[in-house]
Amino acid sequence: MIHYTVFKVFLWLPRFHLQHYLQEVLQEYKEGIGKFIGMPESILYCSLQDPAVCSPHGYNSKKAVSIWNNRGRKELTASKFMDIQKAIQPDWFQCLADGDTISGDISRKKARKSVDRSLCFLDECLQLQENSPELKQSLMIGVIEGGDVLEERLRSARETAKRPVAGFLLDAFQGNTMTKETKLELLTSVTAELPEDKPRLIHGIGKPDEVLECIKRGIDIFDSCFPYQVTERHCALSFSYDYQLNPESADIKEDGKTEVRKDDEKTKDETCSEAQEKTSFEIHLREIKYQDDFNPLVNGCSCYCCQNHSRAYIHHLVMTKELLAYVLLMMHNFQHYFSFFSSIRNALKEDKLDQLSKIISRQAL
Repeated sequence: MIHYTVFKVFLWLPRFHLQHYLQEVLQEYKEGIGKFIGMPESILYCSLQDPAVCSPHGYNSKKAVSIWNNRGRKELTASKFMDIQKAIQPDWFQCLADGDTISGDISRKKARKSVDRSLCFLDECLQLQENSPELKQSLMIGVIEGGDVLEERLRSARETAKRPVAGFLLDAFQGNTMTKETKLELLTSVTAELPEDKPRLIHGIGKPDEVLECIKRGIDIFDSCFPYQVTERHCALSFSYDYQLNPESADIKEDGKTEVRKDDEKTKDETCSEAQEKTSFEIHLREIKYQDDFNPLVNGCSCYCCQNHSRAYIHHLVMTKELLAYVLLMMHNFQHYFSFFSSIRNALKEDKLDQLSKIISRQAL
């Protein structure tokens, strides 16, 4: 997967996938995963969990954090966690933390525990890093926890900022357990406590309108799980990010062409079986109307899929459960998302982020 920042691109390695499959090999190899996979010049970031996958809750303790893969649950102590980092030798890595605060009924006591445990893990990992020659070039990212309890979020931010970390991950904002207003209030308050000269990361926030709201509140780096999730539900990203348009009159149709909006009401697609997940920034290729639609996914898109195939062909692949459907949709969705972030960078340079936000917000449900 790829990490996006306003400034550059990262290769992102969800750490738990590597624990059992590559740790022993990399320990024997001794030169890190970057060189091992033939990408020594890439900036490699290693996270604790995969934000695109929901993990079970309630399994962390004072001494260990539970991670999940296709072999089940595994417990990571700080020592085991750092041994994995020494084998991988990433450029950046998220510190071990108790991020089990995503479910909707987090108490103040649970939030306080998550902060206390995460700070203890951070101190232990920093000590282990100091004594690890293999990690002299690796940068540790401190993790801000506390659920939706503002007091605990602020305490986590202040205490983590006192430690010698290279940046900050604002954790446990993914999912729908918090209202949008609560998320934005917490982000505004927390980022105000963090130094501006160190990057702020966030996981699991990918919708274009939410990304822009986060950027306005000081977030620098986002993950790419959103286009992956869009692909998994057989959808294609289709939204305008041209901030040169007039935000008061411009909108985007499903064919990717810009038009003047005639009314402010958007209609929801009742035929979509995944309507609760599907956002207004994508089209669902399972719908029967695409059976005879020979337009590209998005007119004007330069991706391989749009240049060579039609919506009708992708619809056929989806309905016949061909693996190629995912391949082509992923190619399109990542390029469309890449281009959106390129537009963000340009808008920031030209001081037109507000105009881009208006264009995006008019396409959000």
